[in-house]
Amino acid sequence: MSNLEIFAVLVSVIGVGLTILRHMWCWWFNLLAYILYGYLFFEYKLYGEVILQFIFLIMNFYGFYFWLKTKQEQQDIRIEPLAINHLVLQMILAELFGLLFGFTLKTFTNAAVPMLDAQLAAFSLLATYWTSRKYIATWPLWVIVDIIYVGMFMYKDLYLTAGLYAAFVIMALYGWKKWKAVKANQSNAVLL
Repeated sequence: MSNLEIFAVLVSVIGVGLTILRHMWCWWFNLLAYILYGYLFFEYKLYGEVILQFIFLIMNFYGFYFWLKTKQEQQDIRIEPLAINHLVLQMILAELFGLLFGFTLKTFTNAAVPMLDAQLAAFSLLATYWTSRKYIATWPLWVIVDIIYVGMFMYKDLYLTAGLYAAFVIMALYGWKKWKAVKANQSNAVLL
């Protein structure tokens, strides 16, 4: 456990907490968390996670822009529906990307757990995209992904980060519940 890991954990908890609350500052805390974890994961040869953090940086700006645009138009960050056919297609694409990425990591790097790392990266990207689009489906996906991350980080002796991801599971469950309530209120407001 390093000072870097401790700081990254604290920043990450704040970022996810603000995301649950649909607060715009979540994007700035998450940006810092991606930078910190990108460096930490590089030290631990979790190259899929390093690349994921870089992609998260890019998606972070997209999410910030999309939330800001929506907030300016609607005065609120509204929860959006996700059609089942889009959900299934995007899950299949994430799986295929994960397999291709895992094969690449296994073939061309000394990655510690290339296939698992790649699959988690692929589904984390999908969950991040869903967060940026305000799809409530982001939360159950994060629950599953974060549970698996706990095991991977324990395997790599990143126990504090494993604890963080265990906390993320609880936070994702809470976020799911909170966003469902917001979505129900939005639906009721439309009916009135």
